[in-house]
Amino acid sequence: MLTRRIIACLDVNAGRVVKGVQFVDLVDAGDPAELAARHAASGADEIVFLDITATHEARGTLLETVRRAARQLFVPFTVGGGIRTADEAAAVFDAGADKISINSAALARPELIGEIGSKFGAQAVIVAIDARRAPGNAAPDNAVVFTTGGRTPTGRRAVEWAREAEDRGAGEILLTSMDADGTRAGFDCELTAAVSGAVQIPVIASGGAGIARHFVQVFREGKADAALAAGMFHFGIADVRALKEELRREGIPVRLLC
Repeated sequence: MLTRRIIACLDVNAGRVVKGVQFVDLVDAGDPAELAARHAASGADEIVFLDITATHEARGTLLETVRRAARQLFVPFTVGGGIRTADEAAAVFDAGADKISINSAALARPELIGEIGSKFGAQAVIVAIDARRAPGNAAPDNAVVFTTGGRTPTGRRAVEWAREAEDRGAGEILLTSMDADGTRAGFDCELTAAVSGAVQIPVIASGGAGIARHFVQVFREGKADAALAAGMFHFGIADVRALKEELRREGIPVRLLC
């Protein structure tokens, strides 16, 4: 079995890390550079930085904030939010990112996935999918994709969009369950399994992490290749090192710090 990755996420608004519940009621969690360094030192395999209001505010990514965080890191660093062109992706890579995450811009113009991938490599392109179960038809295959930081429903289904993103050259899928986000009640394993079963590329599960058992479940039942958490790390509910030790005891292969 391949090693499973634990990823710490920094949702950034106005230069500060924030965390909410189901994409609303945001509270301050700290400085991006400080939190990135802390989580990496604790054993996070990767750090994801998402400028969550860039698209809604019709602006580019906060590059100076990205630079400050990147200078603190020795693990892979993904940046998303407000990236609309290959040139804007290049600026984010120049600021220190190893990968970029695109969401709204990819849905608006799917060709962007291939444009960035052909220039920087498919492994550097993550397509983020924010999905919510459809009211009255809540089967995971019917989960609806949202854009602009979870504000706008697209009518597209998460599973079909994940397949298209892979076909267009995405290297990974970052799947966030909007229903589970911030609840700390567990990942949406059914939705994650539906997307994981539809594509060959790695799927990162996001939304709902609260305890170690949730990670065990999403790796086993959700078939995730990686799992992402934010608030449970930022607010000291769990430590990445301790989480990985528990996962190892459960038979989940993870990379431990030396």
